[in-house]
Amino acid sequence: MMKTILAFGDSLTFGTDPVVQGRRHAYEDRWPTRLEAGLGGKARVIAEGLGGRTTVFDDFASPSDRNGARVLPTLLASHEPLDAVVVMLGTNDMKSHICGSAFSAARGMRRLVEIVRTFPWAAMPAPQVVLVSPPHCIETTSPALDPNFGQMIAESRQLATHYRRVAEETGCRFFDAATVSKASPADGVHLDAPNTRAIGDALAPIVKDMLGL
Repeated sequence: MMKTILAFGDSLTFGTDPVVQGRRHAYEDRWPTRLEAGLGGKARVIAEGLGGRTTVFDDFASPSDRNGARVLPTLLASHEPLDAVVVMLGTNDMKSHICGSAFSAARGMRRLVEIVRTFPWAAMPAPQVVLVSPPHCIETTSPALDPNFGQMIAESRQLATHYRRVAEETGCRFFDAATVSKASPADGVHLDAPNTRAIGDALAPIVKDMLGL
C-alpha cells in the first residue's frame, strides 16, 4: 500500500530562493519532491512549508499564523492517514524577537512530537516522526536581517545537539541537514537549488528504512 508522508517546515521546505526575493525553487528542486523521488514510487510526500514558520512561537508581525504547534493538528487532520511526519523547523525560532535559543527551539520540537503522538488518529497508529535540524545560518552582507544575526548563527549551530537529544528521548529518527547542506551567502539563511535537493536525497534512505520500503 502506498505510504503517505507529511513534510512540515518553513521557507526551507517551501523552497525560497536566497537570491531573488519572492522567487521559489522549481518543484523538482524542493527537498520534499526529491524525497518522494528517492522513495521510488512507494510513498507520496505532502509538502507543507511556510516561510517564517516556527516550532511553537508566535510572530505577531506576520500576516499569517506562523506558530507550528497551532496549525499542525489541522494539517494532520486534513492529510490523514499518515505514515510519517518529517519536521524541519527552528531557523525562525533563532530570531531575537521570537525566541533566539536553540534549547527552546528543541523544546518546541518536543511539543510537535507530542502533538503528532496524541492526535486522535482514526483506526490507525500514530505516524513515525523524523526530526531534522536545519542547516546553519552563515555570515552574509544582506541588510535585511535581524540586527542580532551573529547570535542567530551561533545558536543555529547548537540545534543539532539539542534535536538529537529530543529525538533519542522521544523515540524519533533524527537527521542533521547541516551535514549535507549549507545556506547561501546571499542571505545567510536560505538554500540554493543543489543544497535544497541534497536534503531530500539524504532523507530518502532514512525514511525507507523507517517505513520498511
